[in-house]
Amino acid sequence: MGIRKIYAGAKLREIRTRLGLTQKAFAAKLGVSLPYLNQMENNARPVSTTVVLALASEFGQDVTELSSGDSERLVSDMREALADDVFTDRPALADLRLAASNAPALARAFLQLHRAYRQTHERLASLDEALGRDSGGPVLSAWDQVRDFFHYTDNHIDAIDRAAERFADTRPLAAARTALAERGVTVVVAEDGEMRRFEPARGLLMLSARSPRPTRNFQLLHQVALLTQDELLEATLDLARFKTEEARAIAKIGLANYFAGAALMPYGAFLTAARELRHDLERLAQRFDASIEQVAHRLVTLQRQGARGVPFFFARVDQAGTITKRHSAAKLQFARFGGACPLWNIHRAFETPGRFLRQLAETPDGARYILLARDVSKPGGAWGRPDRRFAFALGCEVTHAGALVYADDLPVDEPAAFEPIGVSCRICERRDCHQRAVPPLERRLEVDAHRRGALPYRIDA
Repeated sequence: MGIRKIYAGAKLREIRTRLGLTQKAFAAKLGVSLPYLNQMENNARPVSTTVVLALASEFGQDVTELSSGDSERLVSDMREALADDVFTDRPALADLRLAASNAPALARAFLQLHRAYRQTHERLASLDEALGRDSGGPVLSAWDQVRDFFHYTDNHIDAIDRAAERFADTRPLAAARTALAERGVTVVVAEDGEMRRFEPARGLLMLSARSPRPTRNFQLLHQVALLTQDELLEATLDLARFKTEEARAIAKIGLANYFAGAALMPYGAFLTAARELRHDLERLAQRFDASIEQVAHRLVTLQRQGARGVPFFFARVDQAGTITKRHSAAKLQFARFGGACPLWNIHRAFETPGRFLRQLAETPDGARYILLARDVSKPGGAWGRPDRRFAFALGCEVTHAGALVYADDLPVDEPAAFEPIGVSCRICERRDCHQRAVPPLERRLEVDAHRRGALPYRIDA
């Protein structure tokens, strides 16, 4: 297999701008000519080995950033958007990669336009909104704005992560109670239906006794974030430039949650423990007094420059298969609309409560992964209160299998052991999938009334 050429013009320009260097000065430090650098920055040439080595040695750059990050996400998102049947002529994959690398702002504008169209289309189709109700035109929903914000930051907010690490030190809960006491806040665990309720006038923070201890700890640290880190949270929100106040409010909750998780599992200590315990989720949960889902989610955020963890992806689905959370630091990106591929082991996790399921899987692009899935039950806490049931998947490329205790007895070197999976039927290129729900929109169909296989049609190559 040949080495893939890396076109990273936008990333090179970003690094040069961040360092405050002219093209001439940057070219000199990289050991290349000015015209050659100009061609690389405009994606006329791939990034050379000389430049990669110079970036690492001269500037201490994490060179894995050159072939990851926004570009892969944008390509994945554009492919899915273009699979919409409103488009008849779809650009080639090479063109999408070029657009994502050379004009990321234009690519995001296209995605925003498509989401606005889709939102309006769905409103009309379901008759949920009267025609013309929104005189200002369609606006990306607040929830989607926030989801995109975390999506395009690798779900890693460095300033908040470091603030949480400084705050927590080695005793996050003790630090939290001290911070609240200094502000005259009393913490009470009560038989209450709400997980957390803060009454500023009374200086009272109530946590539900019905919640498991890790949940109470997380909610305690969430409230601490709102009280002690408000200036940092607001500054981060200012940089995000959300389009609505509702989106900003939702994002603030997300940032406070981020602080809570980062304080409960401080970056340096957690990364060290994850490597030492080879990412054993149960042992990590015990060491940091956290839930297994909290640990899995935290692993995805370990993307600090110069101290990156394994690039995991994380997804949580409900029993209908709808993705309720999705974060990825890996190459694999999730469908923005609809559910996850039915061939993922995440759907089988509901059948085996309390157990981890493992899967070796291969996506249509030939990438191979190890997937871990488990159900997550959230009890109502009292008779008559319904349980909430979810399942989560945590995975990474199989090249990192040696860092996972879950891969020790799996045949990761046997190609036949990998099950074919996809991301979304609309953009999946597999022709013979027995679980396909809808045809791929980028392929023509052959329909023969006298023949019937697993599907009522055949997909052209």
